[in-house]
Amino acid sequence: MYAPPILKLIDLFAKMPGVGRKSAVRLCFHVMSLPQKECEELIRAISDVKEKISLCETCQSFTDTQPCKICSDTRRSRKVICVVESPKDVSAMEKTHEFHGVYHVLHGVISPIDGVGPEDIKVKELLARVAGGEVEEVIMATNPTVEGEATALYLAKLLKPFDVKITRIAHGIPVGGDLEFTDEITLARAMDGRREITV
Repeated sequence: MYAPPILKLIDLFAKMPGVGRKSAVRLCFHVMSLPQKECEELIRAISDVKEKISLCETCQSFTDTQPCKICSDTRRSRKVICVVESPKDVSAMEKTHEFHGVYHVLHGVISPIDGVGPEDIKVKELLARVAGGEVEEVIMATNPTVEGEATALYLAKLLKPFDVKITRIAHGIPVGGDLEFTDEITLARAMDGRREITV
């Protein structure tokens, strides 16, 4: 139905996360309708990302400088490391403006069913940072999934000999959520993570 170059682009778009076949077709036709200059800018932007972006030698997040802007910021505390699954999680945490330490990006979680073991994520890099002796607390901020919980527990066991404080971010009811629509596991975690109200 479509010419081979169109089919190739549709297939490539369809491989992207969250993009179904219909969305891939729409994206393809949108690209074809762009002026030549905008197409060239898109091609250049994709090329630049692949050529100029690498992993930060310290935290393993994506960066165009070494080390990244967060790791090189002297106002941030090196004593606290927040461990996250992906670079997107760093952005989410930064939006809160509440965390003033540094990060460590695992680039995944341990998932035997998917063939992902500790050697497939950035575990040894985290251990090397903690072994340096400057770190006092490691915050496990992996997602509240089975794999995220298992990864946090695994890392906590590995880090125990280093005599650092290991904490887990609280999970519970989102702001604006209703108790009647909240599942039992989330409610149980919310109860476990409760804190005193100071007035």
